Amino acid sequence: MKGKVNFKPGTMIYPLPAVLVGCGASEEDYNLITVAWTGILCTNPPVCYISIRPERHSYGLIKKYGEFTINLTTQALAKATDWCGVKSGRDYDKFKECGLQAAAGEEVKAPIVVESPLSLECKVRQSLPLGSHEVFIADIVNIQADEKYMDPETGKFDLARSGLLVYAHGNYYETGKAIGRFGWSVQKKKRKTSKRSPKGRNEESLA
Repeated sequence: MKGKVNFKPGTMIYPLPAVLVGCGASEEDYNLITVAWTGILCTNPPVCYISIRPERHSYGLIKKYGEFTINLTTQALAKATDWCGVKSGRDYDKFKECGLQAAAGEEVKAPIVVESPLSLECKVRQSLPLGSHEVFIADIVNIQADEKYMDPETGKFDLARSGLLVYAHGNYYETGKAIGRFGWSVQKKKRKTSKRSPKGRNEESLA
C-alpha cells in the first residue's frame, strides 16, 4: 500500500467552477473577470461568495457599486473565459474583445453575459480581507436562465446539457475532458520539437 505525500498548506481543492463575474454599473465601465474562487455559502437565504485580489480592476468596481453577477461558463465560452482571466479591464473592453453580449441585470446594474446558460445577480452584504484575496459575500437576488435548457414538459432547468466548464489545477474541463490549460488563448505557438511548458500565472490568479 502506497503512503501519502505531504505538501505545505495550499489551495488544493478541485474541481472549481470557472465563472465570468460581471461588474460595473453602466456600459462605460462594464467589465468581466474570470474567477475560480467562488461558491455557495447558504441556501436560505441564497448566499454566495467570490474571492478577488485587491489589485484587480474588477475589485474596485465591486467595492464601489456593491454588486456583481456570476455567469456560468461552457465549452463554447472557454476561450473567452481564459482570455478574461489573463487580460485587464483597464486595457480592454472585454465584452467587445470576446464578442460577448452584455445586458443589465433585473435586480442589479452589473451586467450579465447573455451567452451564459445561467447568470446569478448578486448584492454584496459583507467583504472580508483575508490576505492575498478579499472575499465578497453576497445575496443572490435574481437568476437569469437560458430558456433553451428548459424542459417544456416538466418546467425543469437542465443545466447539465449546457456543457459546463470547470477548472482543476491549471486546466479547464468540460464533462471531464481537458480542453485547454490556463493561458492557452494567449499562448504563442510552440514548435513541435519543444517540450518546455509555457510560463504562466498560477491557478489562484483566476480569482
